[in-house]
Amino acid sequence: MSSFCREVITLQLGHYSNFVGTHWWNLQDASLSYDHETPPGEIQSDAVFREGQTPGGHITYTPRLIAMDLKGSLRTLRQEGHLYDAGKDTSAVTWEGNLTMHKESPPAKNAFLETLDKLDRGEILAEADFSSSSQPQCSAGSVSVDTVNSRLAQIQRGYRLEGIVRVWSDFLRIHLHPRTISVIHQYNHDGETHRLEAFGQGEALLQGSVLEELEDRLHFFVEECDYLQGFQVLCDLADGFAGLGSKVTEMLQDSYSGRGILTWGLAPVSHPNSTPVKDLYRLHSSFFCPLTLRGGLGRRPSSPTAFPYLNYDPSLWYHSSAVLALALDALTAPYRLRNNSVPMWQVADTLAAAGRKVVAAYGAVPLPMMHGSSLPDALSACADAPPWKPLSACSEPDDGRCYSQWATLRGFEGQRLISCLAPGTTPPTALHSLHSGEDVLASYIGSFYPTAPLALQLVCTPSKLIPPFPQIFSQHLDSQGFLQSQPPPPGSPVPVVSSVPVMTSLQSGPALGPWLSELHGGASGSDIRRMAASFLSHGPEMADYQEALEQLCLLARCYRDDSGGVMRSSSEEDDDD
Repeated sequence: MSSFCREVITLQLGHYSNFVGTHWWNLQDASLSYDHETPPGEIQSDAVFREGQTPGGHITYTPRLIAMDLKGSLRTLRQEGHLYDAGKDTSAVTWEGNLTMHKESPPAKNAFLETLDKLDRGEILAEADFSSSSQPQCSAGSVSVDTVNSRLAQIQRGYRLEGIVRVWSDFLRIHLHPRTISVIHQYNHDGETHRLEAFGQGEALLQGSVLEELEDRLHFFVEECDYLQGFQVLCDLADGFAGLGSKVTEMLQDSYSGRGILTWGLAPVSHPNSTPVKDLYRLHSSFFCPLTLRGGLGRRPSSPTAFPYLNYDPSLWYHSSAVLALALDALTAPYRLRNNSVPMWQVADTLAAAGRKVVAAYGAVPLPMMHGSSLPDALSACADAPPWKPLSACSEPDDGRCYSQWATLRGFEGQRLISCLAPGTTPPTALHSLHSGEDVLASYIGSFYPTAPLALQLVCTPSKLIPPFPQIFSQHLDSQGFLQSQPPPPGSPVPVVSSVPVMTSLQSGPALGPWLSELHGGASGSDIRRMAASFLSHGPEMADYQEALEQLCLLARCYRDDSGGVMRSSSEEDDDD
């Protein structure tokens, strides 16, 4: 790994955020290279990974990560991990009275995790006539990486992970640092009691031992950074973790001013044991860029986001979090590049000007590109509308107005960025006459947003999709995720997709005005006196609640259209009817 980079520290707050984060880290791990003779890739892995050493002298690479979740959410995963296991506690027992011992059988590991344990012990590699690896878990040495991934691919084809994944650690393929996982013991992950439901519950958590533990972990990761550029925060929107995330980002701003803080709010399509009351909590928690495949953040969302070449089950967190993680891998690429990277604070300043702190995300997952064609061919086939779909439950504007936009195209490896026409041939479209991929993409997006400032990034290498990433792709895609020139014959096996091209867009524009107004209308139309006791006992005072509503209303006004028209929520229009 290289000796210089701008480090990023990641915080994952909540169970669904850890689902998305687990897929995201698995994608990062799949692209790591341990062969120092291999040319460095486009993505600077050192930005998010740290190098360490086990007591046995083995070099390890673990995420620069703090992951917070509730009691009972880890199942087979040990909070302190296994990399630096010091063995059993041999401290003397000082209690001299009678002892009563209660034993409980640990949860059984699924076959995927059992295979990872075998990789740790070198059993699978020994069977393949390879020496035992010094790298943790699937992050094997350069000699055995292909063998490891091939074996895991065989296992994934042998059964469906969809039927066994219950928590995010069920498909975590890498080791974590002992300071990564922080369990909040005051609240339960399962059960009907002691649930972290209300925004105020989460706000109240960041004090006492929880605050001390978080600060201790932050200091550990910050102090070993040479050029810390900032923090990326993944936070649940659906429960009390939204309140915790609010306090955490406030603490980061106070303690590390000048660093970039990009926060992504995660919401699943469906939530276990969801009720209308719990859905209302979501309305009071939107304070950063939402990432969700729900049709909306209100109580009655429309159908989940559909992608033409994905066959995912929106009700499975294992599926929906995989789609969001793949999009997030492209969205976060600009500040993780080895060359021509853009600092996090610059990304934020570009999109969040004039008090507009909320942005919407869109993604083409995958971008439909015909195998062997060119980028102008792919984009000209989408001349009527951009190929991306909403990733923030916010519909895209149809009038071309946008305050600012950041677009990223990733994974076009092996494809041509420009058209190669024979001399004298008339270009079929204006895109085919351009001479760089940046010009092609800028011209295409500019045709839909002619007046919007645009920043864009092109990343050649794709995200590597290896087990346990779910195979949720259409049979019309080949193994690299490109469209096949001929439809597959009936009954032919579906290819195992190892990568896909992805295009994403972050936008700040008038389309967010009605979306924020709808949130305001839903929140202001709710009688908080009829909410659950957890909200009333831990929620804000009525004056603070009204102030928050007013701030949301003011925020929505920042996105008014240029004509000065007042943007109205759907609930207000229903009241007029």
